[in-house]
Amino acid sequence: MKALCWHGKHDVRYDTVPDPTIKDGQDVIIKVTSCAICGSDLHLYDGFMPTMESGDVLGHENMGEVVEVGPEHTKFKVGDRVVVPFNIACGQCFFCQKGLWSLCDRTNPNHKMAEAAMGHSPSGLFGYSHMLGGYAGGQAEYLRVPHADVGPIKVPDELSDEQVLFLSDIFPTGYMAAENAEIEPGDTVAIWGCGPVGQFAIQSAWMLGAGRVIAIDNVPERLAMAQTHGKAETINFDEQSVFETLNEMTNGRGPDRCIDAVGTEAHGGGSVDAVVDNVKKSLRIGTDRPHVLREAIMSCRKGGTISMPGVYVGFLDKVPMGAFMNKGLTLKTGQTHTHRYLAPLLEKVVDGTIDPSFVITHRAGLDAGPELYSTFRDKKDSCIKVVLKP
Repeated sequence: MKALCWHGKHDVRYDTVPDPTIKDGQDVIIKVTSCAICGSDLHLYDGFMPTMESGDVLGHENMGEVVEVGPEHTKFKVGDRVVVPFNIACGQCFFCQKGLWSLCDRTNPNHKMAEAAMGHSPSGLFGYSHMLGGYAGGQAEYLRVPHADVGPIKVPDELSDEQVLFLSDIFPTGYMAAENAEIEPGDTVAIWGCGPVGQFAIQSAWMLGAGRVIAIDNVPERLAMAQTHGKAETINFDEQSVFETLNEMTNGRGPDRCIDAVGTEAHGGGSVDAVVDNVKKSLRIGTDRPHVLREAIMSCRKGGTISMPGVYVGFLDKVPMGAFMNKGLTLKTGQTHTHRYLAPLLEKVVDGTIDPSFVITHRAGLDAGPELYSTFRDKKDSCIKVVLKP
């Protein structure tokens, strides 16, 4: 089959690789009908995620048609359309039983690698390094789905791929980000990053009762989408001091809830801390650029909550923990427990509360993937979200 494969920093290729096969009785194989490039994929593309190997198949936002089922599988049948959550969960371990699906204890065969870096291992992920399982991703013509009795959800025929594809990751991620922010009715919510996850965090903040949503970015197209589709107030950090502007907008109090939907590759303009972060990364003496986290801590009102769906890779430098502690802030993080949100968010699509396809700006065949990785990474051609059709 054809697939998009990682071969090094800024080197994604459209390769021919072996077809996937059933390896466990609960596996299914799907013919991928739609997949997407995620902002998290750019951490692989930019070479920041360790334990990638040349030839690894990328992609963790996937859906398609079931074409083969394992001998013990009874949930799906050949021909069913399914969306596949980006994380893999067994459904039986301590963490799955508590609904903490992204922390599954049994789906990372390389858990010792993750334990060495993190203390304990999260679940396996599709197409996201050998430290997180070494599973082939779904930017491909076919995908093996382990534990398919637990993960995927069948979608109604009347809904298009584009309406349901993002249940695989970014819609639940944005929703869990808003949920983790502990939004109370009328709260002012500040969201750093107007990429796809940020856009869904904006939508979800309104669903959870926010009184104001303020979106922060420097890309005009993203800010425009946040205004038109998200009904958010906006701050362009190239033109305004985020901290000072948020203070002015909230009469000196600061936003009640802050969401870091950026993570490790924060741009940060010309601020001193952002410049230092960039130098450290270029010299390979720092792993992450936590400018947004620092800014959220300083900006958030006393007693407020910071939600961090943005992905970080390693150790963070100069995080103002003194401010964090003395202001009595709460920080909630984590890979999304996607399985928890599939059914309720699918219902929101079915009943017309939201059409997630609004974020899509680029559609192409899988063979255009290598070029579109570059386009997406560099925010060229007004690119916000790429969907690929194998």
